[in-house]
Amino acid sequence: MENISPDRKVLIEVVTTKMPFGKYQGTLICDVPVYYLEWLKNKGFPPGKMGMLLSTAYEIKINGLTKILMVVKDTVLKSPRILPGNDK
Repeated sequence: MENISPDRKVLIEVVTTKMPFGKYQGTLICDVPVYYLEWLKNKGFPPGKMGMLLSTAYEIKINGLTKILMVVKDTVLKSPRILPGNDK
């Protein structure tokens, strides 16, 4: 079996990027309820990076892996230097 690991940068973006539109505008993508992500999926995720981040959050949540997002979010909050661009 192939050992698959998630893209760290994508997970960090899911827990640090805010929804730019809609009912949950201003909410971190990781905190958007799964029912809203399901609704967005049925409507069609937006193109580009935002759609990829929303789709990633959706897949993580529907597969019962929300704890991954909580761990990444806690880690980022405790150690903001791991954010992209904070290499100091």
